[in-house]
Amino acid sequence: MSVSACTGGGAPPPGSSPSDSQSPAASTTPSNTPTPTAAYKPADASGRAQNVPVPVLPEAAKAETKEGAIAFAKHWYTLLNYAYQTGEFRLMDEVTDSSCRLCAKVRPGIVEWNSEGRWIAGGLVQAKGAYTNFVKTSQGSYQVTTQLEQSAGTLYRPDSSVEKSVPPSQVLADIMILRFSDGRWIAMDVDRIGA
Repeated sequence: MSVSACTGGGAPPPGSSPSDSQSPAASTTPSNTPTPTAAYKPADASGRAQNVPVPVLPEAAKAETKEGAIAFAKHWYTLLNYAYQTGEFRLMDEVTDSSCRLCAKVRPGIVEWNSEGRWIAGGLVQAKGAYTNFVKTSQGSYQVTTQLEQSAGTLYRPDSSVEKSVPPSQVLADIMILRFSDGRWIAMDVDRIGA
């Protein structure tokens, strides 16, 4: 990432004379044009995803409420999709307990297919719905059931050849066990129903 600095009103740059800083050519006019940001490009046969947007925790997911639990559960899958596209689990690890079963199942493949020039195209999960009765257990946790769909996915080798193609999923369902601690939700466990 490059950082550019603007100078205005301070001392003239080294090596210039005072008259240089007063000349019309040296003055700049502030621009109202926003700085362009690099556009997101999903992975495809030509290469891995680029400029993947970093998921932002929804405001609703910051509260220990029924709505907060559902919003967090849906957000968790955006973090999983981020990992699929980048191979980066840091954001997911920050809100997921190390005992998560689904994570243990999918993580090795995601890491493998985002290393040594390989990449994953597609395979993203969309949370179509989520439900919780929002009853706190004696262990201090809640349960959210999430209905999901997963798009078709392709695993690409470094030479752009296809290792494997996976069709889109039928409707999937996961159970997530959540705990609200220190003002934030943590996914204690996620497991697929019927898998």
